[in-house]
Parts: sequence; C-alpha cells; structure tokens
Amino acid sequence: MNVLMMTDLEGVAGVVSFEPQTYSTGPENRRACSLLTAEINAAVDGLVESGAQDVLVVDSHGPGAVVFEELHPAARLLHGRPMAPRSRIVEAAAGCDVCMVIGQHAMAGAVDGDMNHTQSSRAIDSIRLNGRAIGEIAQFALQQGALGRPVVFLSGDEAACREAEALINGITTVAVKRGLGRNCAISLSAVEARRRIREGVLEAVRRHRQQPIAPLSWPGPYVLEKRFFHTDVADRAADAPGAERVDSQTVRFRGDDILEIIYR
Repeated sequence: MNVLMMTDLEGVAGVVSFEPQTYSTGPENRRACSLLTAEINAAVDGLVESGAQDVLVVDSHGPGAVVFEELHPAARLLHGRPMAPRSRIVEAAAGCDVCMVIGQHAMAGAVDGDMNHTQSSRAIDSIRLNGRAIGEIAQFALQQGALGRPVVFLSGDEAACREAEALINGITTVAVKRGLGRNCAISLSAVEARRRIREGVLEAVRRHRQQPIAPLSWPGPYVLEKRFFHTDVADRAADAPGAERVDSQTVRFRGDDILEIIYR
C-alpha cells in the first residue's frame, strides 16, 4: 500500500488560535508546526506497522507547516512555496493507492469548528458545489476520488470528523480536540492525541483491507460558487476565465470535469 497523506495545521491538538499559532508570523507558530509534525509521525508509525510501502506527505497548510528535520524517516515530503501546479502534484502522487488527512479543520461556518474556514480564513466566506456547502475535506476527497483514490482516515477536531463521516462511508476518524468557539477548544494531551492517531491509522488500514472504501464521486455537471468576505477579492476572482459574477461578493464557475472545477 502506497499512501498519500494530506496535512493541515488547524486540526492539531494544542493548536487552537489563528494569529499566534497558524500564521507564519505568530510567536507560537514553530511550536504548532512541531505539534503537527509529531501527529504526522504517529500516523506514519501506524502505516509502517500496517505494512505500507511508501508514504508521501503533502504539506498543504498555507505558508507550510511541516518541520522537515523532525519528520519520520519512513516518509517523503512534498513541500515548498509557491506550490507547483496541481497537475504536477497529481503526477507526483500517481503511485499512491489511498489517502489520509492529518490536522484537518471543519468548513467555514461550522459553529463548533475550532478555526473553521474553507481555503482562506481571511478571504473566503463559503463554497458551494451544486448548491451544497463544502469545505476542504470534500474538495480533497472529490479530487482524489476522481483519480481513483479513497480517503480512508482523517484526524482533526470533532467537527471535522463529523464532516468527513457524513461525506465518506466507512472512513475512520480520530478527534483530537473539541471546539468551543472559532479560537477555543479542549485538546487531548499531545501524547494521547498521537496514540489515538497511530491506533486509528492501524484500524483504518485494517478496515479498508477487509471492506474497501469507494473513492468519493458526485455526478456532474458541476456549479461551484465561491462567496468572499470582500468585494475586491471577488473582483479579482471574477476576472478568471469562465467566471460568472453572481453578486457583489459571489463568483460562479461551471464545468463537467470535477478535476477542473473543484479548486477554482
């Protein structure tokens, strides 16, 4: 089994507030990145024990968050900013069989989602696909589903885990914290969070081998609407090829190929 592991920072135990921890200029950012890397390593431990042959970790937090020198020796890391075109990243992951997500947060608007947002905490109010509100979990799962890969495991806050379970039948999730507000949560201890992630990964692999999870797929054609907080950001988005201006803050895209539209 070859594994593609997508990572983010806002769904990690002990990481609860945007400005001090998840922004690259925050005074606690480096420590938060170390907490993420340790959770990644716990997941890799589980994968190694389960017999995985290769683990490709993708550092997908905005400015980057994986501490390279602390990364598990059995993992490879796809990182760097600005990121390569999505087509090249897809090509680099072509040999992967399944996907996992570490450190995931809930979509924008999740009332109990610690640091809930979708793509940009500073710019995007919401994203809807064919009238349904989606977040980063659905974006990733639909992209990978179109490439034939299921998402079999996710860790993050309780709201993110609920979101994943509603999308993907059979997924194994591990909640490492419970959101009380957008910048406040109750976290498990770092040691306990890592233990549960390692055991959860082992369980996810076992369950997937016994009863394979299907790649996520929704029927097209597709209509994607992005609503921004501010009109100037909507102005720029409306200049993209194929964009339709819906109102002062909303831009719409249409397409038949989910790979072409899901990250517009």
